[in-house]
Amino acid sequence: MKKTSLPFRETLKHFLPLKEYFVKYRRGLVIGLLSLLAVDCLQLFIPLIIRKAINELTAGSATSNDLLQLGAIIMGIAMTMAVFRYVWRYLLFGISRSIEEGIRNRLYGHLQTLSLSFYHKTKTGDLMARAVNDINAIRMATGMGLVALTDGLVLGLAAIGFMVYINWPLTLISILPAPILIYFTRILTRRMSSGYEKVQAAFSDLTESAREAFAGIRIVKAYTKEAWTYNKMRRNGERYISENMNLAKSIALFSPMMTIFTGIGLAIVIFLGGRLTIIGQITTGDFVAFISYLGLLTWPMMAIGWVTNLVQRGAASMRRLNRILDEVPEIQDTGLKCDGHKIKGKIEIKGVGMAYPGEARQAVKDLHLNIEAGKMVAFVGSVGSGKTTLLHMLPRIYDCPEGAILIDNKNIRDIPLKTLRRNVGFVTQEVFIFSDTIRNNVLLGRTNVTEETVIEALKTAQFWEEVSSLDEGMDALVGERGISLSGGQRQRLSIARALLTNPPILILDDALSMVDTRTEENILNALLTLRKGKTTMIVSHRVSTIRRADLIVVFQEGKIVETGNHDTLLARGMEYARLYQRQLLAQELETQ
Repeated sequence: MKKTSLPFRETLKHFLPLKEYFVKYRRGLVIGLLSLLAVDCLQLFIPLIIRKAINELTAGSATSNDLLQLGAIIMGIAMTMAVFRYVWRYLLFGISRSIEEGIRNRLYGHLQTLSLSFYHKTKTGDLMARAVNDINAIRMATGMGLVALTDGLVLGLAAIGFMVYINWPLTLISILPAPILIYFTRILTRRMSSGYEKVQAAFSDLTESAREAFAGIRIVKAYTKEAWTYNKMRRNGERYISENMNLAKSIALFSPMMTIFTGIGLAIVIFLGGRLTIIGQITTGDFVAFISYLGLLTWPMMAIGWVTNLVQRGAASMRRLNRILDEVPEIQDTGLKCDGHKIKGKIEIKGVGMAYPGEARQAVKDLHLNIEAGKMVAFVGSVGSGKTTLLHMLPRIYDCPEGAILIDNKNIRDIPLKTLRRNVGFVTQEVFIFSDTIRNNVLLGRTNVTEETVIEALKTAQFWEEVSSLDEGMDALVGERGISLSGGQRQRLSIARALLTNPPILILDDALSMVDTRTEENILNALLTLRKGKTTMIVSHRVSTIRRADLIVVFQEGKIVETGNHDTLLARGMEYARLYQRQLLAQELETQ
């Protein structure tokens, strides 16, 4: 990783994206800061009251009534401070929580807009770390960091001001160590900035290792690779600890350094201030008050280290979040408004070609195809021949850099993404089931859907009988990624999800591969009845499915080499006929 070495002032620029939140919560922020300043101001009066009491005691003029009044004043100040302290803690820490919520929502909302290619190059564990650990660091910087910075500056400067009022030469001598302290602080700040970046990156890798280990636990157990995943996790954990320990060396220097310089200042005051008191240049009360103000300076000096710690951690996290927020989706709406006509399902593919990022060979090239609305189309070909790539282009999961795809004579780039994808039902090869109920997995957040519609979708997918036999029915939980369901059940649940709104275009990308032949036949019969007049595209390796299609499209090495119906393609005796004979042979071997 490239080393990050930024001065403290530069790190604050990374917090500029938070400006909108400070503006939004400006009223609470102002009240909270004023309450914090009120607490600081009230603290500064207590040494003056103590000074007066000691001077009166030293002079022998103090009475019980005088001391009682001074004590009552201190008590009143303490109670007032308690009220203001409650106000600023409630407001400022509450605002930091609101900023945390806003940043998290903004990050998640932005991630939803990014294209699939972003997720191909970004680890899930890294995103999880940014959404949890980094955002928490930002919250601490905007909450406690802001408080410590304001409190330290105001209290520190005011305390020095009162010390100057008591005796300015003694004040100058007592703060002589300050420039040395500032110098070392700048050095440690730069080291900490780099250290926090490395720690957060190591935490991302650790999170990703944990996610992979738990998500793939069945594979790990099946291959008895527990030791392998354990060692992988241990190595990432050791790296995380190592980076934290390197960072801790810098952080650990702050507290001793502050203690040393505070102690030096106190020693100077006791030696020189005591002599001034003895010779009568300052009173005993002045001497005690001066030491009290010097004690108040201890917190601002400690706050320098704490603020630097919090702000550097928060800045490192903001840099990591800004890299995500600066990502621009590759697939975007063109800005043109859809004319609002209802999609019928006619599809034209004109010279489409595409290569995946980092690959020289095109996945599909110079594709030309016309699909009439309401037809059932089967795509066949060997693995990697381009079938899935083309189908992913239709709802613009991937964009086609070459050629054009038209739906109802309209370029899909000119159709708003939400409109396009709402009208295309897609069951992918990799079935994903959410850790929720069967009902919610079918609905997928869609509202105003009747119970009968959900049941009908499950019936069409040949899954209703199994669902209705469960004690909880559609409200049964399916576990993480549908772990309680078989592969065929997960596929049928995904088909029901796609059929819920019976979209004008339906894509089934090898969506029946885990279903037995008889169930597949029943699903196809139900689909043919349900989807009359609507376009259906199926990728399959089963003869029984392919032969029922109105149009069969044969892929080979990224190109369409044949189109036609089953009988026509068989009669030609070319690629489809060879694929068909191989599939027949495979099915015969399966039944033996």
